[in-house]
Amino acid sequence: MKEVKENKKQYLSLLLLADEQENMIDRYIEKGTMYVLNDNGVKSECIVTDEGFGILEIKNIATVPTHQGMGYGKALISFIADHYKLKYDVLQVGTGDVPSTIGFYKACGFEYSHRLKNFFTDNYDHPIYEDGVQLVDMIYLKMKL
Repeated sequence: MKEVKENKKQYLSLLLLADEQENMIDRYIEKGTMYVLNDNGVKSECIVTDEGFGILEIKNIATVPTHQGMGYGKALISFIADHYKLKYDVLQVGTGDVPSTIGFYKACGFEYSHRLKNFFTDNYDHPIYEDGVQLVDMIYLKMKL
């Protein structure tokens, strides 16, 4: 794991896998802390932000498509949880309401927290689809650290 402090947009193609509109990435890329998992090349990335009140939020996490399902995302989340457990109380993530994505986060130890109605339809300039499902609400999941 390596923290990226400069030129974070060099990983834009990977960031866009998790958040397909660049101006939405621009909202958090500079204020967030970015990590990349390098295993004979960058395989995964994650950006986290301090949301106050003891909450750390995953704003973006993505794995190179040819390396998905190999444990890189889980390893990155495990690293983040361990790295920040003494500084934060909760790790949270907002995502689309898609069974495969929700299942991934639950397998990593997250549980349902709350729903932000119409997030995707209100904040993106085009419909967002994941696994053939149009995303409307953002689902928040949390993990106690």
